[in-house]
This record gives sequence, C-alpha cells and structure tokens, in this order.
Amino acid sequence: MASNQTTDKKVTNHTGTETETKSFWFSRWFSRNGHEKKTLPPVEPKGPHKTVWREYFESGVVTVIMALFGMTFIVQAVKVPTGSMQNTITIGDHLLVNKFIFAPGSSLPFLPQRGIRRGDIIVFKYPGNKYDPSKDERSDNRPIFTNYVKRVIGLPGDRIRIRDEDVLVNGEVIPEHRILAKDHDQKDPLEIIRNPERKANQPYDVYFRPDGDHQGIVFARSDEIVVPADSYFVMGDNRDNSEDSRFWGYVPRDLVIGRAMFVYWSYDESAPPTGWGFLADFIVNTRWSRTGTLVK
Repeated sequence: MASNQTTDKKVTNHTGTETETKSFWFSRWFSRNGHEKKTLPPVEPKGPHKTVWREYFESGVVTVIMALFGMTFIVQAVKVPTGSMQNTITIGDHLLVNKFIFAPGSSLPFLPQRGIRRGDIIVFKYPGNKYDPSKDERSDNRPIFTNYVKRVIGLPGDRIRIRDEDVLVNGEVIPEHRILAKDHDQKDPLEIIRNPERKANQPYDVYFRPDGDHQGIVFARSDEIVVPADSYFVMGDNRDNSEDSRFWGYVPRDLVIGRAMFVYWSYDESAPPTGWGFLADFIVNTRWSRTGTLVK
C-alpha cells in the first residue's frame, strides 16, 4: 500500500466538497515556501547576434593581450646564438627568462622577487662597446637590440681584478670550478680535456682552452676597476671565447631583462638535415636530453 507522502489523494472538507491534495515530495523542502519551482522562459540576449567569426576574433584579442602582458612583465623566450656560455648553455638552446624576479623598485615580502646576485645568469640588452665602436656595426650585434646571456661576477661597488685565470673580487679570488676544454668549431659543445673534482664552494663551471690567453682584454691591463652604481660586471662561462665586460664594460641595471630559468627547447643547428622533412629534422636534431633542464 502506498504512503500518503508519496501519492496524491482526494479529501472532503467541512463543506462536503472534495479537494485534491498535492503529493509531499522530499524535493519540496528545497523549494521556496513549499511552492513548486517555476521554469522561466529563456531571455533573448540584447544587441546584435555574435557570429562565429566575431567570437573567434574576441578570443584572439584576449589571448594576444594576455601573451603581451606575460612577455612584458613575467617571462620571455630567448634563443642563444653564440657559444660564450658553453657548456652551461649550448648554441641552439631556447630559454625562458624570468623577468618578474628582478622587477625594479621595492617588492612585497610575499612576492618572488629579489636583487641580482653574484653568480646569477642574466639576459640583458647589449650596451655597446665604448672602447671599440666598430664592433657594433655587425647586424647581429646591435646595441640595445641584441640580447646577451652572461654570468654576473661583479655587483655595484665591487673591486675587480683579473690575474691570468683568476678573477679577484674585493681582493679575494672567487671560487669557480675550472675545466680545461677544447672549442673546435664554436657550435658543438666543448670537448672536455681535464675536469678536476668540484669543491663544495665552487657553485658553477667555467671553461678554459689549453692555449688560451688574455690578450686584448681591456680590464686585464688595469690594476683594478670598480663597478659603478646600478651596473654589473659580467663574464661568459666559456672564458676564452666570450666578449663580455672585460672588453666592452658594464651592464646598466635598466638593460637587464631577467634571469635565465630553464631550457624549454634545444635544437642542434649544426646537425645536417635528415632529408625526410621538417618533422623528422625536429625529432632527430632536437637535443632531448637538454630540453627541460634548469640553467644554473
């Protein structure tokens, strides 16, 4: 027998008239004042109807705005065209640069921002060679337009001296893990000849050629230089194949783009084409072992 809570039934009131009572469903507890929910008719949107192409266009505009915002304030993709940072960074590496970490001005304590430190690998706009302006006439080495990647050696106010392979900062030799290597064609990674055991206080690797010399280095002929305020002294890890602050001077703070984070793609540009098309070249010549590695 069905319960009176799940069926409708007719009852007679005091006037003798039969009335029909509605079933008492559990869902009525969730309707307003016990009344059944009414379905409202659909409301037609005001204004002209959006076509598919208009929706695609609006989505594209939003995507472009978000991409420009990200490239301006957060991250930027750069490609390494030279071997001055071999083997830390290889020719053909495509890097993501953290622009937010070195944002100018004071930062809030909960934001991932900090000042530039010695040992950071930074990406910056080439400031130009004030000692030899003729070297800035190449189309691939234009001041302000060409991006450089180097390691920070000297901070504002530091006293820098260069003595053979030693770099002295404020009178002390900075600890670097020195590796002897050959640079055959400036495209492939360096061939390691001697790699001594790294000590605990040596945070990064630097590479020297067996026959390397320091002729022509501007600061090597100076007893000591002092890094100006809001400027940085930078050098490449491939010390005998890097035009850096030893040759053209300091990097002003306002030319620093950000800190190199990781390799999002590495392509061996020196490898010959497979002859099977672009997709095959991409698969075969991509350095999968370097793709996704951190830069440090």
